[in-house]
Amino acid sequence: MPGVFLENCTWLEAEALLKPETIVLIPLGAAAKEHGPHMLLSTDHILAEYLTNRVCERAEVVVAPLVNYHFYPAFVEYPGSVSLRLETARDLLIDICRSLGAFGPQRFYVLNTGVSTLRALKPAAEMLANDGIILHYTDLLKVLGPIEHAIAEQDGGTHADEIETSMLLAIAPETVKMARATRDYHPGPGPLTRTLGNPGVYSPTGIYGDATLATAEKGRRVLEVLVAGICEDIDALWKA
Repeated sequence: MPGVFLENCTWLEAEALLKPETIVLIPLGAAAKEHGPHMLLSTDHILAEYLTNRVCERAEVVVAPLVNYHFYPAFVEYPGSVSLRLETARDLLIDICRSLGAFGPQRFYVLNTGVSTLRALKPAAEMLANDGIILHYTDLLKVLGPIEHAIAEQDGGTHADEIETSMLLAIAPETVKMARATRDYHPGPGPLTRTLGNPGVYSPTGIYGDATLATAEKGRRVLEVLVAGICEDIDALWKA
């Protein structure tokens, strides 16, 4: 049976779906987070929706409504970007899982499209474990590491870069303005900053990498690996 979206159900239908054996998938993708001058603030949201639909074709899950705010402290200097406090982001997922868990499900999977989000998801999983609730989540760098190494031409990067731009060219090319794409890569630790000399990684564009190297074909290859990795995660959760 394909995945079912909880938001399209009545409470009576939800009662029939939310059983102890149910896996609840929670998509997580920012709708207000900078992605350079060439991609929308809603890039992560678009990616999360796409991945959720793909996974629902292959996995029997109940999909909770998409979470579009979370912990993104590296981007707060860029207008339109929103980040919750770490504790707020952690507790948001805890409260969602506890609320739905009260009706039966004890296994949850966060389809995670961020990197900094891991800093909130890890303690959330640890706290939920005390309630007997299992929370697993996507680790993008781990899942995509091998394919990025195989196809990426950029010197490095992790944000609004060759790889992320390629995925959006494959999913929603109408949202990408490649004429504005550029290379903006100054390796270093810390959040991105628009101001040269400020603490962090200097990035006047909000890009961390080389977006000019992006292609839809690269994006399709990356997306196939990502969908497969998420489905493998969910298969492992079935056995947990």
